[in-house]
Amino acid sequence: MGQFLAFLIPFIGLKDGIHRFDFKVDNKFFEGFDFLDFQNSNVEVDLVFEKKPTLLELNFRAKGQVTVPCDITTEFFDMPIDTAFRLVVKFGSEENLEDDEILILPHGSYEIQVAQYIYEMIVLSIPQKKVHPGIAEGTLKSEILEKLKDLEPQENPSLEGIDPRWDKLKDLL
Repeated sequence: MGQFLAFLIPFIGLKDGIHRFDFKVDNKFFEGFDFLDFQNSNVEVDLVFEKKPTLLELNFRAKGQVTVPCDITTEFFDMPIDTAFRLVVKFGSEENLEDDEILILPHGSYEIQVAQYIYEMIVLSIPQKKVHPGIAEGTLKSEILEKLKDLEPQENPSLEGIDPRWDKLKDLL
């Protein structure tokens, strides 16, 4: 957990008001969570941390790119990341981690670990189905795409006419 020390924010010494924190997220960050789906990652996270007397507001903004495999061709491509997340931290008698947007920390807490929130924000911004942009444009050349084109069912021009079995059914009317 020592690799996430840079993501630990001690808020007890901060004055009330807005503070900014910048984080650089790369492959080493995701390896700490045993998440190996990204071939390469380069994401900048900007955190606007607003300290108020009774609560904390954290507004995360992540921009960058991750290299992921296409679900159709297995070719790697750079997927852009542009996402945001808002977290409100309140203080109570016991810690509550069940709500996604409101975190309740016990009274007397003096720091907050934001690595998990950054990790979840980035991973959840990736669509479930990842398709290489060259497929939609028709510019991607790949062995797999050529093989899929060869396996497409071919239309037989002799079968384009009406099936004679349907004519027999018409006679029943």
